[in-house]
Amino acid sequence: MVILAQEANSSMSQRKQWLFDRWAPSYDFLLPSVFYQAIHRRLLEYVQFSDHPVVLDLGCGTGRLLNRLADHYPDLSGTGLDFSAEMLRQARRSNQHHPRLIFVQGNAEALPFADQQFTDVFNTISFLHYPDPGSVLAEVRRVLQPGGRFYLADFTWKGRDREPCRVNLPGNIQFYNAQAREELGKQAQLQCLGHHYLLGLVLLTIFSRN
Repeated sequence: MVILAQEANSSMSQRKQWLFDRWAPSYDFLLPSVFYQAIHRRLLEYVQFSDHPVVLDLGCGTGRLLNRLADHYPDLSGTGLDFSAEMLRQARRSNQHHPRLIFVQGNAEALPFADQQFTDVFNTISFLHYPDPGSVLAEVRRVLQPGGRFYLADFTWKGRDREPCRVNLPGNIQFYNAQAREELGKQAQLQCLGHHYLLGLVLLTIFSRN
């Protein structure tokens, strides 16, 4: 059964990669991209960097968030990671801050980076796609420096349920409430510093590596 589940996850990931590759050339002109850019602007209100931040953006897409961060922080260097080669092609074409910003292809569940390489990690509207969120958070902790922060912004829902909970949707999409995020973070030894609604049902959760 485990092997069948792994094969199903792999097949779903391949289909999603194909879809994002197809979207990439027009992605920055689509409504979702406009919505995400509005989220990025709100996200900046909660960012706290140390001097000379070294940033990783998981699921970077066409690189808009990293370019916006680099605009605001001249001493920032950043790496964007995505599984879509075409998204990365668009990100490299629109890279306004090379060589401070670079973009690489990879899997968030097995990051191709050294331990404690980054001061801060971002993940915006990508966490819902990960079939194994625990592995992603473990990798985030591994590449974060002590005291580093992980900014997780993704869809949630407003309800009375205070228990950790996730909503499973077609396409292996999963939404996590605040308590579920805290529980996942605790399992990965990440401390939750707080939650903030950015836009609609997009919730920002900030973690720290102690």
